[in-house]
Amino acid sequence: MADTTIDLDSFDALTFDCYGTLIDWESGILDTLAPVVGRDGRAVDGARLIASYHAAEASLEAGEYLPYREIAARALAEVCGECGVIITDADRERFQQTVGTWPAFEDSAESLQRLADRYRLGVITNCDDELFALSSQRLGVEFDWIVTAQQAGAYKPSERPFRLAFERIDVPRERILHVAQSLFHDHPTARRLGMNSVWIDRRGDSTATPPSTDLADLAFPDMRSFADAAGC
Repeated sequence: MADTTIDLDSFDALTFDCYGTLIDWESGILDTLAPVVGRDGRAVDGARLIASYHAAEASLEAGEYLPYREIAARALAEVCGECGVIITDADRERFQQTVGTWPAFEDSAESLQRLADRYRLGVITNCDDELFALSSQRLGVEFDWIVTAQQAGAYKPSERPFRLAFERIDVPRERILHVAQSLFHDHPTARRLGMNSVWIDRRGDSTATPPSTDLADLAFPDMRSFADAAGC
C-alpha cells in the first residue's frame, strides 16, 4: 500500500467501482459458467475459470468498444474454447442475461446506506446502463452520479470513464475519493488522474485481476470496515 496517509474527513464525494467491489461478480460468473464447462462430467477448477474469464474480458475491453453483453458472450466463448467445450447460442444468451442478477456482497447495501449519510455517492462502472440499473436494485441507495462504460464509450482502465465523471461531479477532484477492488481497472488510473483511492481487498490478494504495482492510499477487507473507519 502507498505510504500516503489520508483523512477521510477531507472528502465530500465517493466514487465506486461496482463489479468486484459492490457486486460479487465472481460468484455470479461461476454460478453460470461452471455448469456449462462441467455439464459433460468435466472437472471444474473455479479459480482457473475466473482467471481465464478476467483475462479474456480485459483483452476484449481494451479493443474497440462493445456493449458489455457482447463482451460477456465473447469471453464465455473464449473460456469454454480453452476448455474444449462447445457452447450454443442459448448458452451465450443465458450468460448475458445473468449479469443483471449477480448478487451484491452481503455488506454492500448496508455500508452504502451508512456512507450516504456523510458523503455524496457515485459509480464508475464497466457495464451498460441497463445492466447496471438491474444491479443497482441490490445496492439499496440512489447514486448521485452514474457513469457507465456505455456512456463513456470505453472501459476502465481507460481514463475516459473517469474524465466523464469529473465533468459531471460538481465536487473538486481532490475532494473525491475512489473506492474499488481492482488493482488493474481502477487504482492506477485514479492515481494517475490525481485522485486518492481506497482498496477494498475482498479476496485478500490481487490475483483476480492482472497485477499492478500501483496501490491505493488505504486498504480495507470489505465495505463494512471502510464504513466503520469513515465513522458512518
